Amino acid sequence: MSKFFGGRYDSESSSSEESSSEDEIQVQRKPQRTINAAAYLASDDEADDKRVVRSEKEKRYESLHNIIKNIKNSKKIKDFNKMLSSFEELLKAYDKARGVISKEEKGVVPRFYIRILVEMEDLINETWEDSVGRKNMSKVNGKSLGALRQKLRKYIRENLEQEIAKFRENPDGDDEEEEEEGKEEVSDSTPQETPDREVRSASVPKEKKAREKSATDDFDSDSDEWPSDSDSSSSSDDEGPTGGYTREMFLKEKVDPEEERRKAEKKAEKQREREREREERKKAQRAPEEGDDDEGAWNVVDRTAQRVVMFPKDAEITHELVVKKLLEITAARGKKKTNRKEQIELLNELYKISDDNNLGPGMLVKIKFAIISALFDYNPKLSDAMKVDSWEKCIDGVNKLLDLLQEHEDVITTGSHILDESEVLDKPNYKVKGCFLTAVEKLDEEFVKVLKACDAHSYEYVERLKDEPKVVDILVKAEKLILKTGSPSEVCRIFLKKIEHIYFKFDPSVIDQKNGKIDAGTETSLQVIDNLCKYIYSKDSTDRLRTRAILCHIYHHAIHDNWFEARDLMLMSHLQESIQHSDPSTHILYNRTLVQLGLCGFRHGAVKDAHNALLDIQQGGRSKELLAQGLIPQRQYERSSEQEKIEKSRQIPFHMHINLELLECVYLVSAMLIEIPFMSAHEYDARRRLISKSYYMQLRNSERQALVGPPESMREHVVAASKAMRNGDWKKTRDLIINDKMNGKVWDLFYDADSVRKMLVEKIQEESLRTYLFTYSNVYDSISLPNLGDMFELDVNRVHALVSKMIINEELMASLDQPSQCIVMHRTEPSRLQCLALQLSDKIVQLMENNEKLLERGSGWSHGQRNWENRGDQRNQRDGGNYKGGRDGGGYKGGQKNVGFKDRGGYRQDRSQTYGKAWN
Repeated sequence: MSKFFGGRYDSESSSSEESSSEDEIQVQRKPQRTINAAAYLASDDEADDKRVVRSEKEKRYESLHNIIKNIKNSKKIKDFNKMLSSFEELLKAYDKARGVISKEEKGVVPRFYIRILVEMEDLINETWEDSVGRKNMSKVNGKSLGALRQKLRKYIRENLEQEIAKFRENPDGDDEEEEEEGKEEVSDSTPQETPDREVRSASVPKEKKAREKSATDDFDSDSDEWPSDSDSSSSSDDEGPTGGYTREMFLKEKVDPEEERRKAEKKAEKQREREREREERKKAQRAPEEGDDDEGAWNVVDRTAQRVVMFPKDAEITHELVVKKLLEITAARGKKKTNRKEQIELLNELYKISDDNNLGPGMLVKIKFAIISALFDYNPKLSDAMKVDSWEKCIDGVNKLLDLLQEHEDVITTGSHILDESEVLDKPNYKVKGCFLTAVEKLDEEFVKVLKACDAHSYEYVERLKDEPKVVDILVKAEKLILKTGSPSEVCRIFLKKIEHIYFKFDPSVIDQKNGKIDAGTETSLQVIDNLCKYIYSKDSTDRLRTRAILCHIYHHAIHDNWFEARDLMLMSHLQESIQHSDPSTHILYNRTLVQLGLCGFRHGAVKDAHNALLDIQQGGRSKELLAQGLIPQRQYERSSEQEKIEKSRQIPFHMHINLELLECVYLVSAMLIEIPFMSAHEYDARRRLISKSYYMQLRNSERQALVGPPESMREHVVAASKAMRNGDWKKTRDLIINDKMNGKVWDLFYDADSVRKMLVEKIQEESLRTYLFTYSNVYDSISLPNLGDMFELDVNRVHALVSKMIINEELMASLDQPSQCIVMHRTEPSRLQCLALQLSDKIVQLMENNEKLLERGSGWSHGQRNWENRGDQRNQRDGGNYKGGRDGGGYKGGQKNVGFKDRGGYRQDRSQTYGKAWN
């Protein structure tokens, strides 16, 4: 063949020495490019680059792998914003690859795709449960986390729910092999076709196969004339044609059997390695206990803890040996790599060994104390609640401990004051270091945490609340043990725990006993609380227990309508003076007690006392927070994560909550019954003080509205009733306060709702009568008492009593005429024009005094130029009288001769002489 095409001088029959020498020359010299028609069609850059022909599956899978790689990088730094965009790209890329997957994989979703979705879901759930870490995120990252969580859950639910569940059953699949094969397909696509061709060639007849072989040899011999293409194609399988399509693309590739054997061995080795790792993981999950005789076997070591080996088989179990082993187990308590679950299992096993070997109740009690301590320590965070299974184990452990102590109460002495050296575990009169009262108190605290950790509106909360009788039974057992051997301070502690489980519960038998329906000798919760609290009053040496006992006692009296007992106990205790120095939990209990005292006073008709009790709680709009029933967002500042965690730990369980809408309604109705008559009596008083600012703000907000529709909410009902009462329409007020909607929201929540509604109607009638007299007394010369009684549907004697009280308190300027049963008005009330004139004169005087003070300061003027100091004397001489009011001339503010502006008719002077107390 011609040299022009870059062929060699020698043919195939050349010797090996010549071919080898030519190979060396080719290594040193850059091979010439093939020049053909296709090369001229391509640009220079395309001719220099190596082209690889890949299938559509390879392209789609490569795109998926690249996006998954970006998602894994985002997972490492928890960049959820970038992960969200990558997830959206992944869904688009997967939609494009659906056709390939349905064709090549028969519609089976690739395992690596499911794996990345599962890993994303696990990371998102873990981050979402960490509320503290989620709040510390940036705004963009937190928003992206919520959007990604919602989109991922929706996508999995609608498309891959069954595949994800199946994957979670066996997450240790070999999708790594699929990824490696995919990478091999991307790297060398041409060799992958070789085995397929060889497999297909096996079915060709022998003659046809021989002809194909001879043709292939001819092609091979001809290809020797093309050094650049043949060398490049034979040297590397990855290289493609650079100068156009050549015949090498359509030839069968030579397979190196050694290379294939090495690939097969490598693949088998990887498979064996995966199988071995899978077996090790299964063994680690089972965590078998290997004995000393299994010396030749491989032991799976738990890296989180060093497993303590129990006694040898032939060892004699003694007290010293068990104590030594117990100390060895408990020595790991609190260390960083301690496996808490394994510790509990070892202690339970040790307890069983001690019981089987009859080492005595002393040893059993000591091990049981260690088990209970390990159960309490199982939760790594003290602020978090126990898991359900740990909680049930803890109840069972404390219960068994108390049963054990109760069974051997004559021969076992326990206490935290006993030293380790003084313990006696091997003979009767056992002495064991440990306090079961502390364990019982800790169990009660954990019970509250478990309740607060549950959703209050779920079935789980009800299930956990069913554990309260078990906790109370444990308290009763502990009480029996302490009454025999405990000190008075310990008795007070256990009594207070019992009180805290009783004081907030309403007992109908108390009301029935008060009404005579039950025998007086029957013991009720009120008598139980009374006995427990009196013991604490007399024996307690700490102020905290006594304070909490008093508050619980008042609370229990208040919810059972013992108004006078609860009020007197609160006043005698003087807690309102010292409660600010108490701890937050006691302060919360004080607020709750004060609220119940106010509700009790309202039910008994003591409206002013009820309003005073509820005023501090309702005034700032923070009743929910003050009663520890939830957190309110702060406007001035934001709580830190630590502060929010502390405040959440102080919240009380849901079943102890007080209805906040009921509380607010009682407060607003009480304020209405007090404030409306007061506003009517001091309508034109510029310096009128407000009794309830929050109630006044509700009225002002309603007056500012351009259009006031019919009332819907509880507040709107009270505001509308207040307007009706101000006009003296008591029936409309009654209908707005007591109706079906208000009964369902508020009044039916009381125990004896009918008596509360009856009391409320009477109070509305009385206060409406007072408001009517204050508003329209200047219109009447005299009013008949029977007419007032008919107008407000009150008894004449009741009207007489109300009017007499108003006259005695100098609220109404009138007198009673007994023969005619009339109220005679004294006409001392100013008219509206007179009141406005008086207000105007007061404001003008105040304005003049302010101006004089400003001018006296100087303000850049000299006193000599304007003669401000003698201004009053000059004016006095000009007007012929004393400006500030003297003995001789009727001054501006009135002198003795009554020539002043306000005293021309003697109105202010006569009124102040006659009714000085009422108007000063």
